[in-house]
Amino acid sequence: MTEGMQSEVPAEGRTARVVLVDDHRMFRTGVQAEIGETARTNVEVVGEAADVDQAVTVITATRPEVVLLDVHLPGGGGVEVLRRCATMMADADRPVRFLALSVSDAAEDVIGVIRGGARGYVTKTITGADLVDAIFRVSDGDAVFSPRLAGFVLDAFASTDAPPVDEDMDRLTQREREVLRLIARGYAYKEIAKQLFISVKTVESHVSAVLRKLQLSNRHELTRWATARRLV
Repeated sequence: MTEGMQSEVPAEGRTARVVLVDDHRMFRTGVQAEIGETARTNVEVVGEAADVDQAVTVITATRPEVVLLDVHLPGGGGVEVLRRCATMMADADRPVRFLALSVSDAAEDVIGVIRGGARGYVTKTITGADLVDAIFRVSDGDAVFSPRLAGFVLDAFASTDAPPVDEDMDRLTQREREVLRLIARGYAYKEIAKQLFISVKTVESHVSAVLRKLQLSNRHELTRWATARRLV
């Protein structure tokens, strides 16, 4: 599992302070184990968050150099975190920079977070060594992409045409998209309600609306639909 980026040893004595934002605790634990041994990697993990509100709170409190940001998060997704942290990103003296770290390589996800202000986008197949390298490069202000995504991103921004529009997705509200992704990830209605701070009845209503708009019959078809579009 490699991303093809060349690893570099960080400058001696220099430490990058990082916040991990991902709604899967086991994934955060794995990343922490890979990069969080400061004596070896010069990376210090100063905070973690599992949803948008937690992320904004932790980032504001710790002001890290780099945030590793998942695209799909309860509360509005990675784009919402970027929107709410825009002032910190624009700080000339102590900018907080964002590196998207996601399983998704869907066009809407990549373009969305880059337009939102992220400095790069790498997928979760990246090695620990390459991730450390990417963190320091983003901290320095460089743009970092998984090689397979780099050409796509350049083409998308060089073109005057907008990225392809998914008309089916456009029928869904932001909240319906969040529920769709959590359903596709295998969450139960009660778990979704807890994640999004809504009632189980509201979750059921959103699922019914999604099934109706996408002309699907059940959550199994919905999961296949989301997987085919790499939304999980």
